[in-house]
Amino acid sequence: MLFANLFNYVLWASLIEFVGGLLIVGYILVALYTVLRSGNIVRARMIVADGAITGLSFKVAGTLLKTITIHTWQQILMFLAIFALRTVLKRFFTWERERLQR
Repeated sequence: MLFANLFNYVLWASLIEFVGGLLIVGYILVALYTVLRSGNIVRARMIVADGAITGLSFKVAGTLLKTITIHTWQQILMFLAIFALRTVLKRFFTWERERLQR
């Protein structure tokens, strides 16, 4: 029974997405600490951008893993909408990070 759960794709996808969410929250907490400790807002924004990029990468990986269980057109369209939104957000945070580094 325990070994059967190891091959459950939905479980792994959910765990990967959860780790992505934890990474985003962790980076935001570090950014808040940075602002409170040093007052460096630019550095804090870079930390949040890095966290969003990293966390969204995990969340996209989890979403891709869930495609194994997609069976209907409605599920395919929902996956495409989520994937597109996460990709756009990831590109935005990458652009923001590059802008802050200049």
